[in-house]
Amino acid sequence: MRDRSGIFHFFLFGFVLLFAGILLAQNKPDRALIVNGKSAGMAMQVDGHAYIEVETVAQFTHGIVTFEPNRIVLTFPAPGTSMAPTATPAPLPPPGLSRNFASAAIAELAEMREWRGAVSTILTYGSTVVGNWPQDYHDHVDSSLMQVKVAATTAADQDAMQLLQNEFSNLARWATDVVTTRQSLNATNTVRPDTIQSDQALAKISNCSRFLNSMLVSGSFADDPSCH
Repeated sequence: MRDRSGIFHFFLFGFVLLFAGILLAQNKPDRALIVNGKSAGMAMQVDGHAYIEVETVAQFTHGIVTFEPNRIVLTFPAPGTSMAPTATPAPLPPPGLSRNFASAAIAELAEMREWRGAVSTILTYGSTVVGNWPQDYHDHVDSSLMQVKVAATTAADQDAMQLLQNEFSNLARWATDVVTTRQSLNATNTVRPDTIQSDQALAKISNCSRFLNSMLVSGSFADDPSCH
């Protein structure tokens, strides 16, 4: 490793000496200098030799060049280190749930609760299903869910979005079962006073809704079995 470093420094030192020893001669047009695929400025050609600025050498070797009254000092870093100032890393995306996603998801949960309440009325009072309102609720909430998905930008947003989609799927399945049962005039499951309290699917949906709302307000992702 030390030998390689010595050869490297010797080569670069010779490069600088060539620059310092430029003699008056007929110049050819400067040429672009490319180092490791990156532009490093221009190289001057004199008497068949190419010369570059000492600042360029310092830039691509992470060295430091100092101009003194009677000399130019070029200092190379020790192997494995760098004397050049480190670039400021790009800021990382903020952890947790993004504000836009959380706001949109909370609004979506409110629409799901409204849908759930409308369908629960069928269970509570044995109401007759008239018109296409159950499908209208489904389509509206589904469309809003797609807009929430667009707002998911962080990893935590994506994880929370999956739970929100699970809640939608469970709610849609439950609502379809309730409406289908009522339309088939099977009143056994639609007019009992304890139907709401004994509906395990509805309880799971309600628990997930409460959990998601709390999680979204906190701004940090968490998981819960009720949302699966």
